[in-house]
Amino acid sequence: MEQYKQDFIEFMVNSNALKFGDFTLKSGRKSPYFMNAGAYTTGEQLKKLGEFYARAINDTFGLDFDVVFGPAYKGIPLSVVTSIAIHDLYGKEVRYCSNRKEVKDHGDTGILLGSNLKDGDRVLIVEDVTTSGKSIEETYPIVKAAADVEVIGLEVSLNRCEVGKDTTETALTQVANLYNMKTSAIVTIHEVADYLHNREINGEVLIDDDTFARMQAYLDEYGAK
Repeated sequence: MEQYKQDFIEFMVNSNALKFGDFTLKSGRKSPYFMNAGAYTTGEQLKKLGEFYARAINDTFGLDFDVVFGPAYKGIPLSVVTSIAIHDLYGKEVRYCSNRKEVKDHGDTGILLGSNLKDGDRVLIVEDVTTSGKSIEETYPIVKAAADVEVIGLEVSLNRCEVGKDTTETALTQVANLYNMKTSAIVTIHEVADYLHNREINGEVLIDDDTFARMQAYLDEYGAK
């Protein structure tokens, strides 16, 4: 596994963004692991997070795009820190844009905040995780309705590798096929499980044999075949 992926897995753990135990997801599924991008709260964490996204984006998509779009709410800081990191690491100036949950009817009106989208913009969407693809169902029409733009892809931090809606493919693969765009994740849950299995992080084994077995059982039931 590439070094930056190992570093990112440990970064998620040390930031308390990736946890193991018993969690009920928005989908109602009972999961032995949970990733919460809202746990990145310090300046140092956010700086590093943006850099991980920027490197993964450059590796997968290159830098030929104009806007980083982050869906409300957790995608808002992701789009900001990623835009900053792309500038700092590569000297590339990109704009950030996000949506509001409700249309604002006074002052800076409309559904968008940050940069306005313009005809001809090439847009890259960033999210924390994609479990079912539902978020993109809401986000994609908002982006496309704002201007005549091209959505070039979606970058997430963790691919849970779970099936999308009414399919046997992962949600990320389904999104790629539905919207004719590339999708990518910094790491997959399989890479996380393999790397952390019986490995001590700060003196603690987070994925012992029992947790590893529960993760495999969960993925056997909900993961893409």
